[in-house]
Amino acid sequence: MSDNERIMTLHPQGKTGVNILKRRYEIIKEFILKTIKEHGELTYQNLNKLAVQKLKKTFDGKIGWYVVSVKLDLEARNLIERIPNTSPHKLRLAS
Repeated sequence: MSDNERIMTLHPQGKTGVNILKRRYEIIKEFILKTIKEHGELTYQNLNKLAVQKLKKTFDGKIGWYVVSVKLDLEARNLIERIPNTSPHKLRLAS
């Protein structure tokens, strides 16, 4: 994977995704999947807060923006899902 390789993300509602660097996508994807697996389920707010805490020293981008974009992509790929009727919405690994 080259440093400039990009990925077009998907959106769960079929909207246009975003074109981002694959290396950044992979870091955030790995973080989201690992963190949800560790917690079972957690709110998006907690996921975002944990991402900023763990990645702020090493990640070279706007963490919150990448978490949203990659989270939507993982929902669209059925790797994670929103738990219905939770407010604020919670996430879990898709079954």
